[in-house]
Amino acid sequence: MTKPPTGPAPGGPVRALLAPLTRPSADHTPLLAQAPRRWIRLLPYVLAAAAIAALLPTGILVLVHDYGVDAGLAAALAVTQTVPLLLAVTRPLPAWWMIGGGALLTSLLVLATGDGAAPDGVDGPWPWPPPGLVGYLLLMLTLALRESRRTLVAVWLVTTAASLALSVLGVTSGFGGDDSLLSTALSGAVLVLGGALRERAEARRLLAEQEHISEAERERRTLLEERARIARELHDVVAHHMSVIAVQAASAPYRITGVPAEAAEEFTAIAGTARESLAEMRRLLGVLRSEDSGAETAPQPGVGQLAQLVDTVRRAGVHAELTLAPEAVDEPLPPAVDLSAYRIVQEALANVVRHAPGAAAWVSLAVADGSLLVTVVNAAPPERAESLEASVEGTGQGLVGMRERVRLLDGRLDTGPLPDGGFTVAAVLPLGTLSDTRSDAP
Repeated sequence: MTKPPTGPAPGGPVRALLAPLTRPSADHTPLLAQAPRRWIRLLPYVLAAAAIAALLPTGILVLVHDYGVDAGLAAALAVTQTVPLLLAVTRPLPAWWMIGGGALLTSLLVLATGDGAAPDGVDGPWPWPPPGLVGYLLLMLTLALRESRRTLVAVWLVTTAASLALSVLGVTSGFGGDDSLLSTALSGAVLVLGGALRERAEARRLLAEQEHISEAERERRTLLEERARIARELHDVVAHHMSVIAVQAASAPYRITGVPAEAAEEFTAIAGTARESLAEMRRLLGVLRSEDSGAETAPQPGVGQLAQLVDTVRRAGVHAELTLAPEAVDEPLPPAVDLSAYRIVQEALANVVRHAPGAAAWVSLAVADGSLLVTVVNAAPPERAESLEASVEGTGQGLVGMRERVRLLDGRLDTGPLPDGGFTVAAVLPLGTLSDTRSDAP
């Protein structure tokens, strides 16, 4: 038994090289279909129609008068070399088969009309009549903007081989004006130029996508960092109350006389649970602070420190006024609300300093319907006042932090510009019952 041959099949490299010509791109989106304006999206069709209107009659005249082709046959050949330009807007490779086949058929028919010799009176270039060459170059451009490098190389090699073969036939038949080298050079240049434009556009598209992904990741990281900071601050608030619970529960049997044994055991269990909760919270806080050596360890501020904050802003050149309703000062606020109100005012005033230097600001806190109302309003900045961050792209972390704090308290936040050019920040922070707050205080 003889073994089948294991070497490459005859014509294997050629078949592999020309294989892309039989597999057109699956993307049939028209050229410039992603353009934002409708007239730009229609531009390829308009240009193709204009090219057909110019090249079709010119091609017929050239074939009839310069090459001696019958008028009816010349019209059919000119149609095959021009009308497929409309198809090239969406399917350039099938259009190449049509136009290339029409051009090859045209050259062969011109040869046939001379019975093996150049027809009498033929003085046009060979093998590409000028109108056909212009239409073919336009087709090369659409191919370069759509097909892969491998397909473009295969198209150029087929074009070169056909041009050289027809050139040899033309020389033997007495044709002059050989333009095969010109057609080969021009088609190659158009393919290189179109391919470079397509790859540049693809690179810009990928860069825009990457920038979009980076922006989304930056926003997500900012949100997580702000949540971690809020978690650290809330830990300090909650840890204080848990410590009070643990101390009161542990000392209750000694402070209160006549406590039954069962009640003393219950107090002991409560104190143990509070200590375990504190230990767990400290372990979680250690995770949050493991990558933040500068985490805050000082006592957290509140509404009582707003006057000092406003004084600091005044020293920075901002005319700021603070109005505190008696209910917001006399009654003890829940620690989370107290801290969040301070942070919201702090960030709002910082935005005034950064984005509206020289503008006046008004801060007011009031209590209504069981909620703390925090309002920070600034006027429009003076004329010719330039933002301190005008040339820097901000991260939006201030507003992100405000929204997170308000969301964690089940409150509401409204921000936005004013008609006169100023800006307002208004937060509603639910308080619960102030009596419960006073009873929770140590």
